Amino acid sequence: MSVGVYMLPAVQSIFNALLTDYPQLCSCSESIEHAFNLAVTCYETRGTVLVCGNGGSAADSEHIVGELMKGFMQRRTIPQNERAKFKPEIADRLQGALPAISLVSQSGIITAYANDIDPNMIFAQQVYGYGKPNALLIGISTSGNSANVVNAFEVARGIGMKTWALVGKDGGTLATLGDAVTIAPSQSTPKIQEFHLPIYHAWCAMLEAHFFPEGN
Repeated sequence: MSVGVYMLPAVQSIFNALLTDYPQLCSCSESIEHAFNLAVTCYETRGTVLVCGNGGSAADSEHIVGELMKGFMQRRTIPQNERAKFKPEIADRLQGALPAISLVSQSGIITAYANDIDPNMIFAQQVYGYGKPNALLIGISTSGNSANVVNAFEVARGIGMKTWALVGKDGGTLATLGDAVTIAPSQSTPKIQEFHLPIYHAWCAMLEAHFFPEGN
């Protein structure tokens, strides 16, 4: 296990369960832990997670944001000092959020940039606009060679952002650019996508358990 953020027992349990349920992913364990450490640092410094991908990986991008922005495995009651800012009926229906943006969802800027400039820059431009050194970019690509995701990583590197490449096959170009690189152990696109789901589900659950240890 790599040196990094101390894993609370609840976090370690989620991590262990992933590797027990999917023993093929033991080869990815260090990279998943590294990605967890990067996200903890991002959120502890009030950063935002940005996510991008194409096709099925675009759907995964949306999925990840959905798990981060509201309660996933538990309800995240907002703290009392936050509740005081809102009417009780509003406070009762708010949950703690881990800020995340799916870059695939921004149809206005995506279509404008694809039409006016370059479709391979649709994510890169958003990283340039949203990105900060304390942010984390997740790029999902079964081949690791999706040009629009590669360009986004190049921009993230220039900004000083950390990156997590969630890929398959031999990792492709993203494997040479990512700070954390998780290569699903398969050459098959559908199988790679099937591995990506439990990886990011566990990663989201680990972050939730870390930042909301009260478990309510």
